[in-house]
Amino acid sequence: MGSMTNTLRTRIGSFGFWVSRKRLPTDERGLREIGAELDDIGVPALWVGGSPTADLTIAEHLLAGSNRLLVGTSILNIWTEDPAVVAASCRRLADAFGDRFVLGIGAGHAPTAEQTGQAYVRPLGRLRGYLDDLDHAEHPVRAEARMLAALGPKALELAAERSAGALPYLTTPEHTREARQIMGAEALLVPEHKVVLLDDPGAARAVGRSILRTYLILPNYLNSWRRLGFTDEDFAGEGSDRLVDAMVAHGDIDAVMTRLVEHLDAGADHVAVQPLAPDGTLPLAQWRLLAAAFRDFPAAR
Repeated sequence: MGSMTNTLRTRIGSFGFWVSRKRLPTDERGLREIGAELDDIGVPALWVGGSPTADLTIAEHLLAGSNRLLVGTSILNIWTEDPAVVAASCRRLADAFGDRFVLGIGAGHAPTAEQTGQAYVRPLGRLRGYLDDLDHAEHPVRAEARMLAALGPKALELAAERSAGALPYLTTPEHTREARQIMGAEALLVPEHKVVLLDDPGAARAVGRSILRTYLILPNYLNSWRRLGFTDEDFAGEGSDRLVDAMVAHGDIDAVMTRLVEHLDAGADHVAVQPLAPDGTLPLAQWRLLAAAFRDFPAAR
């Protein structure tokens, strides 16, 4: 996997953006315009969350609008999306766009599985089985072209063993350091980190909490945060300031960049930066400001 992974590592650079599909346009033209915009501002990668569907049309339209952008899913949910359809979609994108698409998959959370009538049991085993299905599909999805959502040690080990690497969500540089130790030097490590570009800490935390409250009831994240030293006190109500500050970088560009660089210093290859617009819309203005800071890196160090 070495040379392919290194090619991917070079292509994605140090920073890209993470966005929920719920904030993206739903029409083809709108998505193409986003792809073109990211090319224009020089951002090399966009990671699409919010459980993209197996047809991968969102990724297809984003890629069609751009010439350089890499698009990854972060993540497609293995409980809801048929691996045979996913593999066929990956083949379609590879034929059209070469290696500019990365399939990120993950086991998600119990509520998603239960909505489909499935029991959320042995999610890691289910993930292994899904990887087997991708391996044995009519058009297999190569290990170098896929990544895994991973928080705990076993999932991180699986990501290093069966894919290009890991896509940890809602973590800290301390988690990044531990993940790198678990996965070794070769696997890609792409943590997501949220950003609010507001100088007022109270206002910034309010924006962060509006997103974080969704995750405070999901055991996977609570368990991951406990491993990082957070306690039930941090999870009470809408989350402690300590938790919010750890998960959401806020302040001016310099303060935010300082926090993001901590992930790189801890062993991340690339940070999937998720700016949060105070009004909950697609953060185009924040993208442009951050893209300029990304271009100045590493000269600014």
